[in-house]
Formats: sequence, C-alpha cells, structure tokens
Amino acid sequence: MSRHTRRRLAVLLVTALVVFGGVPTIAGAQQFGPSGSGSDGAVGGTVRVDAGETYQGNLDAAAGSVVIAGTVEGDVSAAAGSVIVTDSGRVTGSLDAAAGSVVIEGVVEGALTVGGASLELREGSRVGGLEAGAADVRLDGAVDGDATVGADTFAVGPTATIGGSLRYDAEDFTLSDEASVSGSVTRDESLSVAGPDVFGSDGGLALPPIPSWVGVIYGALVSLLLGAVLLLAAPRFARDVVATGTSRALRSGGTGLLALVGTPIVLLLLLLTIVGIPLSIAGFLVFALLLWVTSVYGALVVGTWLLSLIDSENRWAALVVGVAVVALADFVPFVGGLVSFIVLLVGLGAFVLVIRERTDGGDDEAEGGVVSGETEAAV
Repeated sequence: MSRHTRRRLAVLLVTALVVFGGVPTIAGAQQFGPSGSGSDGAVGGTVRVDAGETYQGNLDAAAGSVVIAGTVEGDVSAAAGSVIVTDSGRVTGSLDAAAGSVVIEGVVEGALTVGGASLELREGSRVGGLEAGAADVRLDGAVDGDATVGADTFAVGPTATIGGSLRYDAEDFTLSDEASVSGSVTRDESLSVAGPDVFGSDGGLALPPIPSWVGVIYGALVSLLLGAVLLLAAPRFARDVVATGTSRALRSGGTGLLALVGTPIVLLLLLLTIVGIPLSIAGFLVFALLLWVTSVYGALVVGTWLLSLIDSENRWAALVVGVAVVALADFVPFVGGLVSFIVLLVGLGAFVLVIRERTDGGDDEAEGGVVSGETEAAV
C-alpha cells in the first residue's frame, strides 16, 4: 500500500471517528435477558429490558427509545427520544434521563433526574426523589423524598404523594386539594425549565446556553474536514463536480432543485408498499448524507469561483474560502439561509450532472473546469 493511499485511509478513519463517533448506531431493538449483567453502554433504535427479565449492573443507553419493563439492579442513564418504565418495571438505583418524553408507571427506588420536553409520573408509580426540568410535568404518583421541578406547566394530581418538600417554578401550576405533600410547598423562580444536568454536574438546575456562533464554527470545521476527505479520496471526481458547478451554475442549480424536490417524493411513494418501506428509510438516510456532501461540494464551487476572480487556482484554498463564506453568511439575518440553500442546489445539481455524464459514458473530464491545473501529486 502506497504512502498516498495510507494517508487517504487515515483521513477517512479520523473523519469517521470524529464525525460519527458520537452518533447512535441505527439498529433494531436491543434486549437484555435474565443473564444480562455488567456496567454497559447500549446503543440502538430501541433498548429494552423486558418483563420478567433482570439486568445486573448500571445501564447507560443512547437510543430512539428506552423501555424498562423488567428489573435493572443498578442505575440507569438514558439519552433517548422517549424513556418508559412500565408498571412492571423497576430500577433499584437512580434514573437519569435526557429525553423528549419520560413516562414512569413502575418503581425507581433511587432519585429520578429528568431534562426533557415532558414528564409523567402516573398513578401507581413511585420514585425515591425527583429533580426535573421540562416543558410539561404531570405528577400523579408517589415521591418518597423531596421534589424539585422547573416547568412551563406543572400539575400535581389528586393521587400524588410527596414524602418531603416540593420546590418548583412554573408559569402554570396546579396542586390538587387531594394531593399529599408532607413538607413545604415553595416557589423558587431561580429554577430553570432546562432542568438538571443529567451527566453528573453539581452546578444546579440551569444548563448554560450555547452561543449560536459556536454551532456555526463547529459546522464549518466539520465541513472543512469532510471537504478534505472528498479532495483526498476522490480528487478527480471533486474536480469534475467543481468544474461543472462553475461552468454551468444555472443548469446545476436547476438540476439540484429538481433532485431536492423529486427525491423525497419518490422515497415517500416507496412507503406505500411493504417491500419499499425499508428501501425508503434507507433512502432518506442516504439522501441526508448526500445533501451534506453536496453542500460541501457547493462551497468548493463558490471558493473556486471567487479565487478565479483574482486568477488563482488552488483547491485547498477554494475549500477554505468557500466554507468560510457560507459560515460568515450565517451571521447575516435571512441572507445566511438563502446562501446555504443556493450553495446546496449548485453542489447537488453538479453532483447529479457528473454522475449522469459518467453513467452515460460521457467524457470523464467535465467541460469548462477551472481546477484542472492541479494533480493528485499535490496531495
């Protein structure tokens, strides 16, 4: 294997680790049987502990949904779209959840700590203590200790019991006359709807806001990394896409618009057939990845065109300039979204045109290219 090839593979590996390392794997239901044990992390579409089953040890899960219908002999930490402890479910330790919705019907013997959109402690449920920050909180079960809740809407139902004190802050708060609270009921306006830090920080309930510019810079860095991979892994193809985008910008933009509108329609039609359902789901995932890739190609087109205005040709400089221009445009209201959209259309359309020309047996060199002066040896 040549040094040139090893370098490309190394860049691809680093990119996969950096970009996709923190993304949950798409998988089917992951279940734990009676012999499940340890202190493990579980990742998948659904993570389940079924009724009658016992999982020994701490369970860390990142998934679309986490369902505990059996027993977990330990703590549970979950980041998911939904977290459910059914009426047969039991957690002997604490439960920390960052989720869109959390529903407790069973028992959490330790403290329940939640940051999410909604939380329900249904009638018959029991938790050792409660710290929650959510848009909507409904309490109809039992809390053995203190309860601390920050919410937009917080309702304590007639079947609710709190063994300690209740500290809350909510724009809309209702406490049923039949509910039982052993300690004091205090409103504390310092509480935040953002909720507690479920990852173990002792800094209180409020999570610090992340400035918008941080996301813009992070997105630009990831785009630069992906662009470097595209230039190293397939330099000739990247050159052809950029040449097509710069020489036939209007046609590329029109083709990109057709692809952007037409592809989702075709994929949705596949959902109408049972055989087409998995193909449609896979197609949407591939299409999402393609949009990311072609947006970077679009930035390359922009950078190449800008450099051509000063009679300069350098694909690496074009990548940096193009990504920087798109990132800077994001700081201008209304303009950023329009610029990103146009860049995506041009990149997507140029990509489609090059693929079609190659499929039809067209010339391997896209006409009108402005990057042709570089060679693979320049890597």
